[in-house]
Amino acid sequence: MAQGDGRRQRAFIGSFTAAGGLGVLTADVDPDSGALTVLSVVADVPDPSYLALGPGRDVLYAVSETDEGAVAAFRVHGDKPELTGPPTPTGGGGPTHLSVLGGHVLTADYGSGSVSAVPVRPDGSLAPAASSVLRHTGSGPNTQRQRGPHAHQVQPDPGGRWAVSVDLGTDSVRVCALDGGTLTLRRETALRPGSGPRHLAFHPRGGHAYVLNELAPTVTVCRWDGEEGSLRPVGETPVLSGVPDGDAYPSGIAVSPDGRFVWTATRGRDTVSVLGVDASGEVLTLVAEVPCGGVWPRALALDASGRFLYAANERSGDVTWFDVDPGTGVPRRAGSIEAPAASCVVLG
Repeated sequence: MAQGDGRRQRAFIGSFTAAGGLGVLTADVDPDSGALTVLSVVADVPDPSYLALGPGRDVLYAVSETDEGAVAAFRVHGDKPELTGPPTPTGGGGPTHLSVLGGHVLTADYGSGSVSAVPVRPDGSLAPAASSVLRHTGSGPNTQRQRGPHAHQVQPDPGGRWAVSVDLGTDSVRVCALDGGTLTLRRETALRPGSGPRHLAFHPRGGHAYVLNELAPTVTVCRWDGEEGSLRPVGETPVLSGVPDGDAYPSGIAVSPDGRFVWTATRGRDTVSVLGVDASGEVLTLVAEVPCGGVWPRALALDASGRFLYAANERSGDVTWFDVDPGTGVPRRAGSIEAPAASCVVLG
């Protein structure tokens, strides 16, 4: 656990500055209650909507979710991150997610339907340009949302061998290799047409991945083979009770450290759902829904112990934290802080 002052955990909160967000907020995390206290705000980058820590957890990376698309690096020390240099263009438009793999920052460029790789220097700062941009192709049956590819997330697999990208526009998940800084497609897995996959999370044992679908409020359970880099759908589970109306859009997903629970957030319904996971990791069951504590929950974050869950509520402009019942997985609201246009929370 990286700690900004050597003693305490920090939470980093992204936001949409175009919608009134302040930039990147840094907050202290109380180890006993999970409570957040805002320490600083950095407003150097427009629309830092998604954040990720580097492997040493002393550098924070942020997308700039603009039409041009860029990624920035911040040195993490003390209570206020410091920008290491000018943001680097991703070569794609509207990046919504990023992660770190093989000495590169990977970005999912929603607007252009691409995945980019930006080299990381030894000190954690970024090279001045992306070394590789892999453009997705395809479309889906939803004519409003799926006329073309929309890469929404990219992350390493549990073994750190593959880059796995989720595309809402093409109803598919792509597995890529990163060889010498170049992204190459290994294989593409088709999901149910019109489901609109948004994000995925892996089971801690590494043999399964759970894909959260935005256009159909469900989770697709997939078997994952890390040696082959293959993903195989085996089932789909609703994340909402009853019949969802047209204004219910799942957004964030988190998996407990012991693999017993999956949590999902749904905008419009403004709830957090709890799904129980069977011993095999392959069968999910909806257990409960609780209010997210705000409006339009865009992302979820779980602390390393699985004790505290955080929801970034974009339209109500706050981050809510919950105590998680270790027996049932049901979160209980414990508090919140103001965070205008909040879009994600990263703990480190």
